[in-house]
Amino acid sequence: MTASAHALDQLAVAARAADAKGGEDLVALDVSGAMPFADVFLLVTGTSERNVLAIADEVEDRLGGRALRREGREHGRWVLLDFGDLVVHVFHREDRMYYGLERLWLDCPPIPVEPLLEAPAEAAE
Repeated sequence: MTASAHALDQLAVAARAADAKGGEDLVALDVSGAMPFADVFLLVTGTSERNVLAIADEVEDRLGGRALRREGREHGRWVLLDFGDLVVHVFHREDRMYYGLERLWLDCPPIPVEPLLEAPAEAAE
């Protein structure tokens, strides 16, 4: 399986939102073959608790404020936003290294993020 067009559109919007708020080390993984409930994971690093929350807020705002589920906002160390086809994980740097989701999902193909950041905003939003 491959990620749906809808998930890839959401990914483009979320990646630009995270980038706009200073998100670092954006990694997208096509988890559609491994997960029955999502097509794409977006992993983002924030530099502080405040930055993690700002990134999460911006992603949710740009995706219409319609996350199906939110986890982790109370501490600002790791925020999970579930949009159905897309799941966004915004980590504080140390927590991202600790949990190592990239290692857990090593068999899932990466989705290039840089082209999404360079594309015109109106193309995917």
